Amino acid sequence: MTDISYINWDSMNDKALAEQIGTFVKHHRIEQNKTQDILANAAGISRSTLSLLERGETVTLATLLQVLRVLDQLHVMEVFMVQQTISPLALAKMEKNKRKRASGKKEE
Repeated sequence: MTDISYINWDSMNDKALAEQIGTFVKHHRIEQNKTQDILANAAGISRSTLSLLERGETVTLATLLQVLRVLDQLHVMEVFMVQQTISPLALAKMEKNKRKRASGKKEE
């Protein structure tokens, strides 16, 4: 099974995860027909730093973000969005205080 939905991310070590990120970056760079030099210059990093990233070596988070921005791939950050949720108890309290009927009185 090579489908991406079947990858067990939890079983991968840090090196393998970094290599997966590097493969992602390289894939999108090539898809956009950009050389390492062009992408690195646009991202404000050296070509050797981009090469490290594509090989799954250690780079800073800022470097990764700069490269994703130039590749127009920042949408991957959506997985890091935190959705605010309301507890069932707080929801029940809000419902209790919610108006159930109109009073018929005019507001002035």
